Amino acid sequence: MIPRHEADPVLTIDDFSVDYLAETTVHAVKHVSLTLGRGEILGLAGESGCGKTTLAYGVNRLLKPPAMITSGSAHFHSREGYTIDLGSLEGKDLRAFRWDKISMVFQGAMNSLNPVINVEAQLADIFTAHRPEMKKAERHRLCGDLLERVGVDRSRLRAFPHELSGGMRQRVMIAMAMALDPQVMIMDEPTTALDVVVQREILREITRLREELGFAAIFITHDLPLLLEISDRIAVMRAGEIVELNESVELYTNPKNDYTKQLLASFPSLTGERGDFIRTGSMGGAA
Repeated sequence: MIPRHEADPVLTIDDFSVDYLAETTVHAVKHVSLTLGRGEILGLAGESGCGKTTLAYGVNRLLKPPAMITSGSAHFHSREGYTIDLGSLEGKDLRAFRWDKISMVFQGAMNSLNPVINVEAQLADIFTAHRPEMKKAERHRLCGDLLERVGVDRSRLRAFPHELSGGMRQRVMIAMAMALDPQVMIMDEPTTALDVVVQREILREITRLREELGFAAIFITHDLPLLLEISDRIAVMRAGEIVELNESVELYTNPKNDYTKQLLASFPSLTGERGDFIRTGSMGGAA
């Protein structure tokens, strides 16, 4: 049986490399190959600085000098049956492609909203740029629908970012990313700086929206337990390379790479006996 991600891919990344050109060249991404299946959530895990965000920016053509794509390709496979080489897109074609076919929730997105423009204006900008023929009343209705879809009351359209909680701002950013019904969403640390309860609420929303809308997602984080909860497959990245890629359950129960084992072992267990430092009474005489 052919795996889903191979039978119906939406994004293929082949031998992809990115360097930062300076006095000493930094090989940030090294010959990465990945396939994202339609409707799949692919987790991308690894420590800070391993190249996760650089890979996402490279695929989405958002890199700026001194970063340079030095090898490989990325292809988008539309549900309508055509394929686009992302490296061939330039100018207005690239601007039209972004947000429409592949959107991105940026790292630190919670603080990415313009502080002096209300939520509706920022959502409406997407439709103004990509759907210029749309009437104002239709834009207003769709902006409200988007907020409600991510669990925010449409009355918040008139709110400014400082009037929203961190979780609400993050939901607004997710609403912006899904405004044009993209087939792929790249989420770079979308729950960073949120407390655990709000993190879980955001994860439930992402899972529900994926089931409702059918988009595929690359979910980037250093939090491997979080990825085990939400992802269909997980790719573990270290020093610019993919060192292990497997189904989430298989990667958790039977990790192959030593670095993956170290990542899994670095998170404390919620079960089992208390540590020796407690049992021996070294914590103020605790028994």
